[in-house]
Order: sequence, then structure tokens, then C-alpha cells
Amino acid sequence: MTFTKPNGKRRVVVTGGGMISALGRNWDEAYSKLKEKKNFIKYMQDWNYLDKLNTKLACPYTEELPKFPRKKIRGMGRVGLLSLVATDDALKMAGFLDDEGNAIEEIHNGRTGIAYGSCMGSMESMSVLVGVVDRADFTKLDSQTYIKCMPQTCAANLSIYYQVRGRLIITDTACTSGSQAIGYSYEAIADGRQDVMIAGGSDELNSADGAIFDVMGAASTRNSSPETTPSPWDKNRDGLVIGEGAGTLVLEDLEHAMKRGAKIYAEVAGFGTNMDGTHITRPNSDTQAVSLELALKDAGISPEKISYINAHGTATVHGDISESKAVYKVFNRAVPISTTKSYIGHTLGACGSIESWLTINMMNEGWFHPNLNLAEVDPECAPLDYIKDDGRKIDAEYVMSNNFAFGGVNTSLIFKKWNDGSEN
Repeated sequence: MTFTKPNGKRRVVVTGGGMISALGRNWDEAYSKLKEKKNFIKYMQDWNYLDKLNTKLACPYTEELPKFPRKKIRGMGRVGLLSLVATDDALKMAGFLDDEGNAIEEIHNGRTGIAYGSCMGSMESMSVLVGVVDRADFTKLDSQTYIKCMPQTCAANLSIYYQVRGRLIITDTACTSGSQAIGYSYEAIADGRQDVMIAGGSDELNSADGAIFDVMGAASTRNSSPETTPSPWDKNRDGLVIGEGAGTLVLEDLEHAMKRGAKIYAEVAGFGTNMDGTHITRPNSDTQAVSLELALKDAGISPEKISYINAHGTATVHGDISESKAVYKVFNRAVPISTTKSYIGHTLGACGSIESWLTINMMNEGWFHPNLNLAEVDPECAPLDYIKDDGRKIDAEYVMSNNFAFGGVNTSLIFKKWNDGSEN
């Protein structure tokens, strides 16, 4: 076995993962729910006070969050707590927590870092700060208000909670927050700057998110039939639905993982990211395609090696068309593709990490979920193999997960199946 790539970079593997979304908190739960071929979109009664809000749809996480020591989480709003749940599960899986749930010494030695992001901090705390400006109301302001809503709230709070002393990388790049966190963590380890990285993204649900996309005309308004939306790639799609959650991957230098006997779930084979440089919200298929090509070049493989793509697939008119054309430009074939957003909506800063973890597990399972609510593919979308019905059994060696964000940020991650030491 070689511990480096042909270019001399260190090989990077995934040794743990955690997620929290309407699909559950682990792969077994998610797999069971994905097999049901039903989405988890709900009509939000709590949003009825917003008379002018057209969309009343979202995908919340409705289960009670686990309990953590109050003193250690007082600077966390809901977005931070979601990131903590996913990260705690990931670190347990990777073997970096002791029997009492405390981080082991290796987390504190400066060779472990964190890369984490979200679209924004906790909205409840932001509203308190707005109250100071708008109404001169200081009654709800306390020492933790800013900590809960600052842009780096997830990454900083996680670093304090686990006493991480390595690099801190903030990836608050909207819908690519989670995927950039994974990509930059991969690069930090590959370059030898860190041995272990905690990487992910998180976002809490609030009505403001729905309003943002509503005023852009990008939100679904099928309020009377939540089960029919979002409908990515479909000719009659009418927009995205907001979700919430968090996802965390533990990335590790291969040699480091092997020495400590860690279970390996996949290898991070390649990463590509770039900017459109053309429009703040309208995607550019040409530059999106470049990000995919960068990931393939980094992985050192041809497009034919990719057996499945987990798409960004937001169900917006321009987004689906642009993404599908970018994929076809690179692959020039009907590559199998589906999007998890048809089940849990758009989890914003969390989507890249949640979808990456699900893609890894589907690769290991040998089954990939279908696109929900896809009755008739929009003829404007490129001719890809949009997975339908009962999903698809594929023995995949390489899979890809793509995400795109406001600001023209593009990301592409490639994961390689891990068999055993002799085959890798």
C-alpha cells in the first residue's frame, strides 16, 4: 500500500461521519427512509403569521436534540447545536472520544483542525441585535448573543467544546459551506499541515430563509401538497424548499488512520472549486463544469470512472438546467444522477456535508436513491440518467458530489470506495 498519491500528496480517508436531518442521525435510519421513497416536507403552521409569504413549506428536524453540559453550550444557538450533534456522532464513530464522551488527547495536539461553515449564525440572536438598533431594546442582549450569531459560530464553538488546537477554517459560503469544508480539510491533510480534520456544515431553519427565496421567486408554493415538492429536473417544478440539519465528516491522513487501526469508510479522491465571476445568484454552466473537471484532474481519473453523481439539484428553473448542462459537458454521457434535496429540501450550509456522507454510504451499500417527484424530465435539462422508481444498484468505485452557491461558488468532491489495504 502507498500512503501518497503519484503527485506526492498524502492520501486522505474518511474515518467517521455524522448527520442530523429529517432522514435521521445515522445511515441505517436514512437508508430505511430513503427506501420508502417519500419526502419529509411539511406545511409550516408557524409561518402563517407572515401573510405576504407565498411559500409555507420547509423540512425541519422535529426530534428533540440530545442533552449536552449547559456550561459548554451556552454560546451555541440552534445552528451550533445541530453542528455539535453531527460532530459528536462523527467523532464517536471515528474513535476520537473516550467512554465518557470526551475528546482524546490526539484532538488537542495541534495536528487536528476544524473546517466548518453555515449560511449565517443563529437567527434568534440576530433578531436580538436588530432590536438594539431598531428599538434601542437591550433587555434580551447578553454576553453570548453575538457568539451565537457570529459567522464563525459553528467552527469556533466546536473548537472550544473539543479543545481543538489545530487550524480553524471558516467556510461560510452559503450552499457550498459543507462541501468546501470537506475539500479544504482534504487539502490541509494532503499537504501535511494537519493529520486529522473535522469538516462540515450546519444551518437551522427559520422563516427568514423561506422569505429570502420567496422574494426571488425561487421557492416552491405547493402549500397544499407538500409531498409533491421539491421536484428537481421535472418539467413542472416550481422551486426549492428549505430544510435544516448538519453534517460532519472526520478526515484523516491514510497512514495515520492505518496506524491507529481506524475503520475507513471511503477515500477522498479529488476536490475542485472555483468561482463563476459572472452573477451573484444566476449559475454559469461553463464555470460549473470547470469545477467538476478540476476534481477529476485532482483525482487523476477520467470521467468514465464516475459511476454516480449526487447533484445539487435544487429544483429551481435555472439551477437544474445549468447544472445538468455542466455535468453533460464534462461527461458527455447519461451518467446516473440524483439529488437528496427531493427528500429533505435544501439544507443550505449543511447540504454539501450531509449529501457527501449519504453518497459515501450509498456507495458502500451499492444502492443509490432515486429522484422523487420526477414525472417528466424538463427537455431543457441535459440528457442525463436521472434515477427514478426504486433507485439503482451500482457497484461504484468512484462517486461524485456537487454543490453550487450564491456568489457563484462551485464545488465538486470525488470519493473512492475503500475495500481493504491490498486493493487500495
